[in-house]
Amino acid sequence: MSLRAPATWPGADGRPVACREKLKVLAENHAEAAQTLTDLLEDAVLMGVDEAAMRRILAEMVAELPSPRRAAS
Repeated sequence: MSLRAPATWPGADGRPVACREKLKVLAENHAEAAQTLTDLLEDAVLMGVDEAAMRRILAEMVAELPSPRRAAS
């Protein structure tokens, strides 16, 4: 995960998302997620959790998120 938002957000059709409002929301969500993940990692390490293990746990959590497309079907 980069702590900086990507320069472009790929759309489902392969073209970059261009709507300013969508880009603003995506950037805000990215910043919020980056801060939350940073806090989770720092707290865990300070409480004695192995850093590499916590990074794996966080990656697994993201990998297991349900697709919003499947939920809408």
